[in-house]
Amino acid sequence: MGKNNIEKYSAGYAMLKAFVAFWHNKIFYRKIIVKGTENINPQHHVIFAPNHQNTLMDALAVLFTVKGQPVFLARADIFRKKTMAAILYFLKILPVYRIRDGYANLKGNDEIFLKTVDVIKNRNRLVILPEGNHEGYRRLRQLKKGICRVAFQADEAENNRLNIKIIPVGIEYSDYRKFRQVLTVVYGKPIEVSEYHELYRISPDRALIELRNRLADEMKKQMVHIEPEADYEALDELRNIVNGKYCSSTEDIKLFRDINLLDRLNKLKDRDSGTYENICRLSLGIKAKAAQLAIDYRALERKHSLVPLLAGCVIFIAGLPLFLFGNIINAVFAGIPVWQARKIKDPQFVSSFRFVISAALALLLQLPVLIASLLLFPRWWEGLLFFVSLPVAGLAAWNLYLLYRTIREGFRIRKLRSSQNSLFNILCADYKQLLNIISEI
Repeated sequence: MGKNNIEKYSAGYAMLKAFVAFWHNKIFYRKIIVKGTENINPQHHVIFAPNHQNTLMDALAVLFTVKGQPVFLARADIFRKKTMAAILYFLKILPVYRIRDGYANLKGNDEIFLKTVDVIKNRNRLVILPEGNHEGYRRLRQLKKGICRVAFQADEAENNRLNIKIIPVGIEYSDYRKFRQVLTVVYGKPIEVSEYHELYRISPDRALIELRNRLADEMKKQMVHIEPEADYEALDELRNIVNGKYCSSTEDIKLFRDINLLDRLNKLKDRDSGTYENICRLSLGIKAKAAQLAIDYRALERKHSLVPLLAGCVIFIAGLPLFLFGNIINAVFAGIPVWQARKIKDPQFVSSFRFVISAALALLLQLPVLIASLLLFPRWWEGLLFFVSLPVAGLAAWNLYLLYRTIREGFRIRKLRSSQNSLFNILCADYKQLLNIISEI
């Protein structure tokens, strides 16, 4: 599979995707919530436009929540080495040349454009991250015109017979970098590029700008977009204070609750700036006090009764052998990625780095571990059962670790309550006050 036939089905790619999808969907993330798939018609010629905040993980979020073998566009400088270029083409990634790559290289985009037309014609779906580069903030930045230009020119090259649609995609992570988080992917209603054909014929620049603005507006409806830069930290924390308990809900989705909350706050800022500023102040104060006390403010709503905490201790002690086994046996997959990720300077690459290394290790070691398991046990089925138990044991050990943290935090909060810790009491009062204010707006 190379650049010339990148739009064709690849059996090797399909096998790789199936394995990596399992690692992505079942191991790396604890839950993936997908909404809006009814907006994707397999018969349509589609370009996906996701927001870009978490480097490679954004592309994988689309890849592993849609069917087929979509093709991605990436910056051309990562294609410089032939070996790397061959790998990227196999992974169905095409280069896009920028001025910084050299003016002479811009001509290479003509060839790439022809391939994008082939991809769209073949109904493979094209994925373009219209912000151009990543940034670790929950807001949509200025979109590049490239995605709109590709859509118009591809339609034009086929005499406007493709009826291309751009689908805005919203991606949200419960945490950008941590393991076993919740990923939410929302596919919005498709934008008909044909609605702008006549304007493009009269004024291409104006058509590009209007389609880009329309796409930006539609993308903001599917994602967390925190507009005020000055209040970013307060509003970002507020989402978790108010809606954190809905993180794993598939019915009352946190992403939509966050969008609604931010919309109400934007309106509040215009009509009652005093209350808005008080909310921001309380949000930052709660974050700071919880950090100082080394507790999670989301645990304040739980009672932390002694009997459930003691029962948790019994469960953890009983599961201690499984905890040790799961951690030791999976130390390679968990330890090496974390250790190597410490060398990463850009924090937004941490998650991608951990995922790639852990998935690669799982892929490379799968066969040797299976063989070793079969040789270790006298009966083949015992070795196979041991092999299958490895990822299960790893996940069980992780859940036991979370149980330990919950128990430890529960006892800590009980101690703070019984000692009438002044900072803790202020935290509880501020937390209650903030929730009351939010409920009233």
